[in-house]
Amino acid sequence: MSVTVSFQVGGMSCAACAARIEKVLNRQDGVTATVNFATERAQVVLENPATPIDSVVAAVRKAGFDVAERSIDLSLSGMSCAACAARIEKILNTLPMTRAAVNFATERAHIVFVPGIVEPETFITRIEKAGFGAKRLDDGVREDPQAERAETWIAERNLFILTAVLSLPFFVQMLGMLAGHMAMMPGWLQLVFATPVQVFCAWHLYRRAWNALRGGSANMDVLVVLGTGIAYGFSAVVVLFQLHQPVYFEASASILTLISLGKLMETRAKNRASAGIERLLQLQPPVAHVESGGDVIDRPVADLRVGDIVVIRPGESVPVDATVIEGASDINESMLTGESMPVLKKPEDRVFGGTLNENGVLRARATGVGADTALAHIVRMVEQAQGSKARVQRLADRVSNIFVPTVVALALITFLAGWGVTGNAIWALVSAVSVLVIACPCSLGLATPTAIMVGTGLGARSGILFRNADALEQAEKLTTIIVDKTGTLTQGRPTVSDLHPAPGSREAELLDVAYALERDSEHPLARAIVDHARAAHSAERVVVDFQAVAGLGVTAMLDGAVARLGSPRFLAEAGLTVDDALVGRLESEGKTVIGVALAARVLGYIALADRLRPDAVATVTALKQAGIRVVMLTGDNQRAAAIVAKQVGVDDYLAGVLPGHKAEGVERYRAQGGVVGMVGDGINDAPALAAADVGFAIGGGSAIALETADVVLMNSELTSVLDAISLSRATLSKIRQNLFFAFIYNILGLPLAALGMLNPIVAGAAMAMSSVSVVSNSLLLNRWKPSVRPRDVRRGAA
Repeated sequence: MSVTVSFQVGGMSCAACAARIEKVLNRQDGVTATVNFATERAQVVLENPATPIDSVVAAVRKAGFDVAERSIDLSLSGMSCAACAARIEKILNTLPMTRAAVNFATERAHIVFVPGIVEPETFITRIEKAGFGAKRLDDGVREDPQAERAETWIAERNLFILTAVLSLPFFVQMLGMLAGHMAMMPGWLQLVFATPVQVFCAWHLYRRAWNALRGGSANMDVLVVLGTGIAYGFSAVVVLFQLHQPVYFEASASILTLISLGKLMETRAKNRASAGIERLLQLQPPVAHVESGGDVIDRPVADLRVGDIVVIRPGESVPVDATVIEGASDINESMLTGESMPVLKKPEDRVFGGTLNENGVLRARATGVGADTALAHIVRMVEQAQGSKARVQRLADRVSNIFVPTVVALALITFLAGWGVTGNAIWALVSAVSVLVIACPCSLGLATPTAIMVGTGLGARSGILFRNADALEQAEKLTTIIVDKTGTLTQGRPTVSDLHPAPGSREAELLDVAYALERDSEHPLARAIVDHARAAHSAERVVVDFQAVAGLGVTAMLDGAVARLGSPRFLAEAGLTVDDALVGRLESEGKTVIGVALAARVLGYIALADRLRPDAVATVTALKQAGIRVVMLTGDNQRAAAIVAKQVGVDDYLAGVLPGHKAEGVERYRAQGGVVGMVGDGINDAPALAAADVGFAIGGGSAIALETADVVLMNSELTSVLDAISLSRATLSKIRQNLFFAFIYNILGLPLAALGMLNPIVAGAAMAMSSVSVVSNSLLLNRWKPSVRPRDVRRGAA
């Protein structure tokens, strides 16, 4: 029976491309393909269902075309430990062209797939068939995480209270025995109290254990059910058949009570760890004041559309991203940038949803609503980072996959060996129960994701957005950081410092031609020239046949003659005579020199200067003290670059690098070994940011920064790089501590239990507290604070 799949193909430019793809696919055995150029889709018929679709997609990509991928996030329920997460991940990754990462701590699955080959409904069906719950997390309609977690907490609390009340007689009996009173409840009464605990209160454990075994795997619930079930079952047989043997009802009931308490504490700790996203979501007000028909009415923020006029009153949060059209006010943007100083907003300035209006009234036109706001982008980045996996977690995942079967085997060996050596089957059985109860892969599964949850949440509140856990991990390992000069080490706002007309030319003529050529450019140097020319009231002149040469300059026709503006090298390559002495002197002062020519005659030179950021020197010094080599990358000339490099104290620099070649500069240092980071503004540095092991986009409000950089620094200050590295190191330190605690707990606990040195009740308490200790240790990461900003230092000194 044949199978037909249809998927989207990108990169086709004409019908010949479609024909080429068809030819490539139809060469494969048992494959019949048709490719539609208009719809950009390929329909593939596999004569043999066993033919791997992966090879078909690989053939399309090898031919130079792209197969579109999508990603979705699912909210999961019913997981009890890391083994459950590993099982769901395994089930999803068996689907064709699917890459899934399941996070036990956040109860989320992040799935990358090829639409047409597999669909989201398939993921949910597979997960539900395995005995778990799953639902989509759509950007447009978000669930209320606080209400959901509150509901889970109440359910866990009620279950614990019921279990504790039914187990209370056993705890009273044990306390009496510790006080020297040997009074024991009759066996039948113990059976009455223990049965509802074992059957009703632990029913969810039995259900999850059965689902796991039915799916061919095992999890923590299997261990708990085996351990407590054996203790309860043995005791029930003793009572029902009136055998002369001790009973262990108190062990099974107490273990289940302690596990319920541990789960309750774990739920509370996980709620605290995942509260970061909640705080971000709460920043956006539910209602906005919207102008409609001359009146101002209140409307739900979810109903706003681009173009709506909103009124933002003092003390209110900005409802959506918007452009101010009337009014002026100070806006607190700390939720975006981590910077507590308010920013003055006036007409034509942008404001962002979730920021706080401190004083004046603003009228603003909505430019981004719903999932298109900066706040929504931030929330998505934080969720994706919290849902991703760090490389350090792979060891824990491998251990979790084999952990439960190994523990069951160890318990069986403990029982058989203990019985054979001591001749006491009861002692051996109790020791085996202790082995089953104390072993728990939960702490292993929680060690990494809980620390990442706290770390990324802290980062978001400080204006540091990590794209994924890998970026968070790699930032700690940086050995080299490459820093773009303009806009990163410098303020990015150059100003005209000198005008040098050539002999026979006038300043006015020089500025007029420069103004005509640069009037429509957005480059920082062009903006500086245009601002200076407008202040000098330069004449408006029309140019035609405008052409830009990336990184060098521009040409156009002006009054019937060829006009040129660009670097001295650009003019020299056009055969014009350049005043090398003047250019050399200006560049030796650290200035950028722009030459202007008209009709094969150099009109003169414009020198521009860009001041260093106040925090540039301190940041470079701190990076070097941390053992990180700092390299400056710039398109400026050699002399100007050397002066700036000396001023800030970088270890090395690359000058004269064209925008398109910045990525090559990054690759050059990566080839030398180590982990290389790139710090840029996220716009013209996008290729270099993508080429680095870790790309830092500073002042990252631009969309391309959110899409390209591994770490987006919403604050425009360079010290944010130090904060990102510091947070990375603090988070990875917690992860290592957690993994150590998780491993050492099992390494020490299992042998003690196997040797009969741990009572099952003590083992149950230890197991319950292991996960709580790991999550609580992750919460200690909240002590991390961002560094003191240079402006704060100056303010304090004042």
